[in-house]
Amino acid sequence: MIQVLAFVMTLFATTSGTAAKTSPNSGVVTLAASTKKNILELRVGGQRIRRYDVSVGKKGFPTPSGKFTVNHIVWNPSWVPPKETWAKGKKPTPPGSEKNPMKVVKIFFKEPDYYIHGTGDEAALGEAASHGCIRMSQRDAFALGRYLMDHGGAAHDDAWYANVFTKGKSADVRLTRYVTIVIGP
Repeated sequence: MIQVLAFVMTLFATTSGTAAKTSPNSGVVTLAASTKKNILELRVGGQRIRRYDVSVGKKGFPTPSGKFTVNHIVWNPSWVPPKETWAKGKKPTPPGSEKNPMKVVKIFFKEPDYYIHGTGDEAALGEAASHGCIRMSQRDAFALGRYLMDHGGAAHDDAWYANVFTKGKSADVRLTRYVTIVIGP
């Protein structure tokens, strides 16, 4: 937990206040993911403002294609293994645990099973490696989650984020302005 907290605190220095500098002043915020190219784009008013390398679902566990809505974000999430063969014998992990595969944030796009989240295996980014979710670097997942909250009607300051991670509990957030994500080849 202490290592996760230290990591999150370094993110404040690199993400706080940067959204306004890197994005157009107006327009609808959307996301677009390519399962063939293993990329995720953040767009404002149709203009790409950020491109991320991601991992999508591997063979047998495809990331769903289609148009979805992001309106639910969980910070410092716990992880409960799904009732799937690949998860047999895995143990639940609490928020902040180094062994938690969700890392710092879960950004749902097709509840309850599909979301964007951080990964501890950043070397696998750019290839199909997940069980259907979209994985990003922890730094990028944090920055994207914060950007979506800031522009989705649920903005919070650095103190709020620090409080979430220091208490060791999850924070469930609902966006008032939904974000569309389109996922395709």
